[in-house]
Amino acid sequence: MNYRIKYLYFVIITILLALMMESCGTHLSKRKKTDMVIAKARSYTGTPYKWGGTTSKGMDCSGLLLNSFKTIDYKIPRTSAEQKKIGKRVGKDEIKEGDILFFATSKKKRKVTHVGLVTEVKGREVIFIHSSTSKGVMESSLDNPYWKKRFKQARRVL
Repeated sequence: MNYRIKYLYFVIITILLALMMESCGTHLSKRKKTDMVIAKARSYTGTPYKWGGTTSKGMDCSGLLLNSFKTIDYKIPRTSAEQKKIGKRVGKDEIKEGDILFFATSKKKRKVTHVGLVTEVKGREVIFIHSSTSKGVMESSLDNPYWKKRFKQARRVL
């Protein structure tokens, strides 16, 4: 009888440990999540710009981020103005891959109207993907004078 109880405990503990280890395997690291979001965004490279668009037939900048973060089941707001309210603000010198960049591209120089996702940081150069009204989904450098002048803030959501 004692042997059977010990064996039963052994089986139960083994099953519990196996279940715990299996659930740990489904947890994605921040690095993996970031890579997945960037890969999804890059998969739209060349997609034409379409205001309010969220498909590979046409998408705008906030739609690109919406779809990219959906890959990891992270729900973000639909518009760039609402997206700028999520996450934690980070300084320009703290920007990392996966961070979100916000720009004021209209005549109102304070109002956020454009958003992009950081795909690479090479030394001090920041590369981001976004949906441009003229060229569609593409990558650009924050060092570009056009973007440098219009940059407003960066936020970290992952």
